[in-house]
Amino acid sequence: ARLASPVGLWEPLDGAGRPLGLIRIFEAGGLYYGRIEPSSPSDDRNARCALCTGDRHNQPIIGLLLMRHLRPQNGEYVGGDILDPDTGRVWGCSLRLTDGGHQLIMRGFLGISLLGRSQTWQRVEDRPR
Repeated sequence: ARLASPVGLWEPLDGAGRPLGLIRIFEAGGLYYGRIEPSSPSDDRNARCALCTGDRHNQPIIGLLLMRHLRPQNGEYVGGDILDPDTGRVWGCSLRLTDGGHQLIMRGFLGISLLGRSQTWQRVEDRPR
């Protein structure tokens, strides 16, 4: 069942339930990654991640690899990291599917998972571009 996997298009929601853009999760070599997708025609395609470091420095935000290296373990996806494009900081992260795969809980944390915050992402039925 497709919904048993995090692969697909997701809309992160802020604390008030407002959408924060679109993330496409894909699998490569047994690991899972998330890429920032265009979410509206008004997106600034020229915006770059000036505060990012390493190979993501000054890369366009649209298409940026936001989440990297997640691996399945005991029904969750762990061991990955997630970028905050606003600050350039990279946090550890894990994912867990909920609501029959229609939502996921993305937990980002610094160092140990007790020090973190969770964000709900809503699965987007793949819309035509």
